Amino acid sequence: MKQFLTKQNKALLSELVRTDFKLRYQGSVLGYAWSLLRPLLIFVILYVVFVKFLKLGDGVPHFPIYLLLGIVMWNFFNEMTVQSTTSIVGRGDLIRKIRIPRWMIVFSSSLSALINLALNLVVVAIFMIINGVEIHSSLPLIILALLEVYMFALGLSLFLAALFVKFRDVSYIWEVVLQAGFYMTPILYPLSKITNVTLQKLIMLNPMAQAIQDARYAAVTHASPTIYQVFEGGYYKFIPFAIVLVVLVGGLLYFKKEAKYFAENI
Repeated sequence: MKQFLTKQNKALLSELVRTDFKLRYQGSVLGYAWSLLRPLLIFVILYVVFVKFLKLGDGVPHFPIYLLLGIVMWNFFNEMTVQSTTSIVGRGDLIRKIRIPRWMIVFSSSLSALINLALNLVVVAIFMIINGVEIHSSLPLIILALLEVYMFALGLSLFLAALFVKFRDVSYIWEVVLQAGFYMTPILYPLSKITNVTLQKLIMLNPMAQAIQDARYAAVTHASPTIYQVFEGGYYKFIPFAIVLVVLVGGLLYFKKEAKYFAENI
């Protein structure tokens, strides 16, 4: 903990975050504007196809905001894990030249993704006001849902970053897993559209599905089913949180175990 709090590490972390954020949009005409435009363009396409044509959002209050919040949260998870997977190898020269805590490289990628998330949430808030979404007392609970997503993504990021040093195929496999996960998570479609109760329960055991549904319940509409409602109480509602904890601790331990070999394997 003392190592984490040193002034040198704080300065280095700050510089890594700034560099990562600048390099991401280097050479782009619109630059940082893509942080906001990308999720909005995806939202417009999906809204037209799945809401206007397929009518998947019928019966869900403020479905455009419901959809946008889900897309923003998934994009954060996607961006954080994808960027972190190649972060150690991408900073190979830095690792060889100076003595730097390895975890700081992955952590800086996660903070860069957090900046994008904050910007996107401002857009969501503006749309909520325009759309006349009622502000409930449950709104602060969205912070817990976002924290859960961050912890889940951080655990996976540490594991994937360490694994990618040894096996470069990891990035391709993870892209396929993310694509499958996107459609298996109730982002484009309301959970209520799934009439099979058993399938509903299996979907909600996924921490991303549970966190997105909780965030929608807290910020958009109480018509969004939560894991507590799906399981009608009981201990099953704690499974997604247990998965997040296992992934975070497992990711940390595996990263720590492999970190000593990074310089020679990159």
